[in-house]
Amino acid sequence: MNMRTATFGDLTVSAQGLGCMGMSEWYGDADWDESIATIHRALDLGVTFLDTADIYGRGHNEVLVGRGIATSSVPRDRIQLATKFGIDRSGGDDKTSIRGAADFVKRSCESSLLRLGVDVIDLYYAHRPPQDVPIEETVGAMAELVQEGKVRYLGLSEVNDSLLRRAYAVHPITAVQSEYSLWTRDVESEALDAMRELGVGLVPYSPLGRGFLTGTVDVASLDDKDFRTRNPRFADGGAGANQAIADAVRKVAESKGVAPAQVALAWVYAQQERLGVPVAPIPGTKRIKWLEQNVAALDVTLDAEDLAVLDPLAGQAVGARY
Repeated sequence: MNMRTATFGDLTVSAQGLGCMGMSEWYGDADWDESIATIHRALDLGVTFLDTADIYGRGHNEVLVGRGIATSSVPRDRIQLATKFGIDRSGGDDKTSIRGAADFVKRSCESSLLRLGVDVIDLYYAHRPPQDVPIEETVGAMAELVQEGKVRYLGLSEVNDSLLRRAYAVHPITAVQSEYSLWTRDVESEALDAMRELGVGLVPYSPLGRGFLTGTVDVASLDDKDFRTRNPRFADGGAGANQAIADAVRKVAESKGVAPAQVALAWVYAQQERLGVPVAPIPGTKRIKWLEQNVAALDVTLDAEDLAVLDPLAGQAVGARY
């Protein structure tokens, strides 16, 4: 297939990206070789929009992604590399802070460039709104990175309308990354008005509901390295309470002869016209077979009858996102 693209202002990315977080942490054991092979296969399929962050595996993920890029046959200038800064785990996970002071932004970028082994980051996100300084200081420092040629475009993750407008007044924001899926649509009420007004694209993370919408996750079999064992929508009866959502997705998938994951992703693509902003989801996986299944979702079309079943599911979700 020929990979479609999404255009966020002057930045063009593959219509589907690859979230790389789970290759290093939070979703069970890491497998370096399989993860590198998955990155290579993604790039060969035209999935050139790669997403990582400095906290994933405490730097491990940026090193892995950088190695995957360096050893791929796909030229660097055809890859859209995104990473994030701001969540500081240096004091231990029980003392995590969200930082955005100018000197911290600059140091974080230099460290990411070194781990990634690249000269420039295509899309650099503030991972969460800073807790220590006004967002204007954070974005001002990010803007200086653009001027220095170390970053091409700026993004924010999990912001609201007000913060996005304040940030954009300092420097144009290309994309907002937020959790968005059949069972999570918070960004529609929190940031979409400003995104439409300013022409900011949406990068949905966890578009498969952290795997729940695929119908393939057995919560009882998850190991203790998997954060879903502590996630409210999975743990302490959450999975059972939400099973009707997965069942609804499965029934639509069966009627179309496709996988539930493909229906969940097709639903995200189907929202683009209604949302009024460009959309490029970044489903995460460390396995080639799931990557290939996700890419095939680009060819799945949902009709009005399908959407009538799927659209109400967000309101049925039991449990907080985190």
